Amino acid sequence: MKIFRILSRVAAFISIILITACGGGSSDPTSSTGSSADVSKSLNQAAYSGGTSYDYGFNSIPNIPFINAPSDTDFSRYAMLHDGATYRLYFFKQGSTDTIYQFGYNTASQKYEFGFNSIPELKITGMPTDADTNSFAMLHDGSTYRLYLKSMNSNTTMYQFGFNSTSGNYEYGFKSISILFITLAPSDADFNRWAMLYDGSTYRLYTGKTGALDTMYQFGFNPASSDYEWGFNSIQELQVTDMPDDSIKSNFAMLHDGSDYRFYYPSDK
Repeated sequence: MKIFRILSRVAAFISIILITACGGGSSDPTSSTGSSADVSKSLNQAAYSGGTSYDYGFNSIPNIPFINAPSDTDFSRYAMLHDGATYRLYFFKQGSTDTIYQFGYNTASQKYEFGFNSIPELKITGMPTDADTNSFAMLHDGSTYRLYLKSMNSNTTMYQFGFNSTSGNYEYGFKSISILFITLAPSDADFNRWAMLYDGSTYRLYTGKTGALDTMYQFGFNPASSDYEWGFNSIQELQVTDMPDDSIKSNFAMLHDGSDYRFYYPSDK
């Protein structure tokens, strides 16, 4: 296994050679009062309720709109995070591989608003040329905003970017391990559907399960191996229950807000 990991790392570095961020804010949606073919308008929210279940509406506003999105927003490529103060939502700019739009949750309107408490537009810089921008994940670990892309050559190789407040960009390798590996994944893991979060103790990655849209696999970052390992410090398999029929399930987003693990599907309503 160690030899395999070493060879995988060497191959990833050779691949790169050959082929040659944020904002401040405030929030709490926990209490209610590649193309844009799927034009989403809101988010259906679930939260971890115990055991192996994320339940729709549990400790959550069931549906949260987002507003004022630029006309060229690519709703199919999105990610979310919570930075200790603000719930944040990100979309790629349509047709772009290096520009994302940022939304912040406004407690007054109970909506995610483009540019609220946020830098509206952010750049991703220094990415390897084999970085796959068809999907991405983000998290905040208490000190750094982080963004992740997978390699087009390997679904189990990830590139890590950190937000540099001096440049205002998400920079490849900034305050980060540049290349990360996903290991021990089940053979039916769907790496096209994935998300990440940090819960105060463990960096976590989630993938879909092929043929089961509401089932996901959980990985944890193991500092000893520097890999995201299936089941490390984690429940291996989780279910999402009772999500509405208007949910767009081509991908999902997740975050941890200091108290709850949260799961999101976009909705076209």
